[in-house]
Amino acid sequence: MFTISLLGQKGGTGKTTVALGLAVAAFRAGKVVAVIDLDPQASAANWKDRRSDNNPAVVSAQSSRLKQTLTAAEEMGAEIVIIDTAGRNDDSALNAARFADLVLIPTRTNIVELEALPAAADILRLAGGPKAFVVLNGVHPAANRQVAEARELVQRTFGLPCAPIHLCHRSAYADAMTSGRTPQELDEDGKAAGELDALFQFSFEFVNSRTGEHVQDRIAASRA
Repeated sequence: MFTISLLGQKGGTGKTTVALGLAVAAFRAGKVVAVIDLDPQASAANWKDRRSDNNPAVVSAQSSRLKQTLTAAEEMGAEIVIIDTAGRNDDSALNAARFADLVLIPTRTNIVELEALPAAADILRLAGGPKAFVVLNGVHPAANRQVAEARELVQRTFGLPCAPIHLCHRSAYADAMTSGRTPQELDEDGKAAGELDALFQFSFEFVNSRTGEHVQDRIAASRA
């Protein structure tokens, strides 16, 4: 079993939406997956309440019980666990990072949100330095220069690597959340679905290989 934790030092970064999209991507790939919701607002658990499908499993848990919850998930056969956290710098973020094989930090590309990344870097340092990537989220589909500038800023100024996959602003994300679904389930051939599936594939291969090299090239080649 491996664990992917979603961290964010501000609300509104799309953390829960990304977590659930990754979970459904894992399930669609044939994996037994569970989502652990550490956010007191229980956004992921509320999404599950709106959902007609029993998969993926979603459980609300307290940060202080995360170790026991992960053990229970593994005993029940989970192959992949996605941990969603509150949008702030607290014990749940620290514990989620400590137990993660990979940390993903969704962020918008505006300077206000990018300037919150040093707090996430502090959490990673306190957690012992787990592997982590910033995921640029909510990007305008035509904003290639904005993506390039944000990547450079994140990596050069804040010292954090960016995932090779970014997620664009698309109506499918909000439409899917309303009905307890994800973009893959609204339109499996849509662009939002492709982005989430690509991010899952990158994350899965990175954790398994510990390198993640050339994953984006293989994804692009498979779709050519």
